[in-house]
Amino acid sequence: MRPSLFDFAGGEPAFLALARAHHARCLADPELNHPFSHPGQHPQHVERLAAYWAEVLGGPPRYSESCGDETGVLVLHAGNGDMSDLGRRFVDCFVRAADDAKLPADPEFRAALRAYMEWAVQQVLAHPVRETVPRGAAIPRWSWDGLLA
Repeated sequence: MRPSLFDFAGGEPAFLALARAHHARCLADPELNHPFSHPGQHPQHVERLAAYWAEVLGGPPRYSESCGDETGVLVLHAGNGDMSDLGRRFVDCFVRAADDAKLPADPEFRAALRAYMEWAVQQVLAHPVRETVPRGAAIPRWSWDGLLA
């Protein structure tokens, strides 16, 4: 049996490195900079992002236990207007951040990460207004083979 994507990546330290690298890449991107540099951002944004991705990709439920469910994540990102190009740029930053964070270069692992992030961006884009976000949505779980039921 294969380890979870979380374990294969290197656990919590790997996801913290990924979140830091991703955040830095988004700040450096001329289009993504604004949403990542606004003054209202949570002071533990990077740590929360790391916990979220870790949980989604097979790690412990630290995000859902301390921050909430998927509804909160989607509400936070809903209603921000047309983000189609931002979504593509976000995925690109994520893929490159995996290199920066020195995550395993295994092609199947990297394909699973990309597939997850492309799916996640589509989930955000599916809710152009907060009123369309389903209530009580659980944090998704993603495996080597995609979304778990």
